[in-house]
Amino acid sequence: MPRHPPKPSKPTSRSSRPGQAPVGRPARDLGQAKAGPGDAGPRHGVARVLSKAGVCSRTEAARWVQAGRVSVDGRKVLDPEFPVRSGHSKVRVDGQLLGQREHLYLMLNKPRGLVTTTADERGRDTVYRCFEAAQLPWLAPVGRLDKASEGLLLFSSDPEWAALITSHVGGIRKTYHVQVDAVLSDNQVAAIAAGAEHEGQWLSALSVRLLRQGQRSSWLEVVLEEGRNRHIRRLMQVHGLEVQRLLRTAIGEVSLGELPKGQWRLLTAQEINALRSPCQLTIA
Repeated sequence: MPRHPPKPSKPTSRSSRPGQAPVGRPARDLGQAKAGPGDAGPRHGVARVLSKAGVCSRTEAARWVQAGRVSVDGRKVLDPEFPVRSGHSKVRVDGQLLGQREHLYLMLNKPRGLVTTTADERGRDTVYRCFEAAQLPWLAPVGRLDKASEGLLLFSSDPEWAALITSHVGGIRKTYHVQVDAVLSDNQVAAIAAGAEHEGQWLSALSVRLLRQGQRSSWLEVVLEEGRNRHIRRLMQVHGLEVQRLLRTAIGEVSLGELPKGQWRLLTAQEINALRSPCQLTIA
C-alpha cells in the first residue's frame, strides 16, 4: 500500500524569526528589555527621601513638592511619591542640591508646658515656639521630654547622628534633677536606685543620689542609660512618690549649663563629637 506522507502538525502559536518574541508575548519575557546600569538601586518617594535626609518632616516635604519647590534630575516634580533612585537621582530644593546643606545641631532649655512635637492635633504650644524668630532650617527633636518636663532637649537636621543618641545600643547617659513630694531617708533613696517593676516593665536607674531636701520635698539626681515612656515618673510612683519637677540637665558630656529657660544655642564641634563617642565616630 502506498504510504501517505505524515500530516504537518498544527502550530500552537505563531512563531517568528529566532530571537523575535512570539505574538502575544512581550519582548521582556525574553530578556530583551533589561535595566541599564543607571537603573540599579532602590527607589523611594521624593518626600520620603527629603525626610530621611533630615531637611524637613515627611509632611512638610510633601508640601514643598506640591508647591513646585523640588526637582529631580532637573525636572520639577509635583507628586510627593515621585520615585527617586538612591545614589543616582539628583534632588534639588529651591535649586540647592540635596546633601549640600550643612547639618545643624543645637540644644534648647525646654520650658515646662510645651509639647515635643512638630504640630499638636489638640492645638497645644510646641517646642518649636522657641525657634519662631530664628528662621532656622528644618530641625527634628532628638528624643523627647514630656509636656510637664523641662531642661535639655537636642535638635538636629542630621538623622544619623540623632539615631546614635536615641539608640539603646549607644548607652549615652542622661542626667535628671527630680523633685519629689516627700523627705526621703537613705533607705528610700537606695530602694529607688535598686529599680522596680511597673506594668510588666523593669524600670532601673544607673544611679540615684540625694541632692538636697526641704521641709516637704527632696531633690534627687537620677542617671539613666535607657529611657522608657515616663520612666522616672513611673519609677517614683512605685515608691508612692509624686514628681513635682523633672529637669534634664545633661546628655552624655553635654550639659545644660547656664542656658536660660526657653533659649537655645548651637552645639560646639566638641559637643557633637562627644555624643558620637559611644560609637567612636567624629566629624571634621
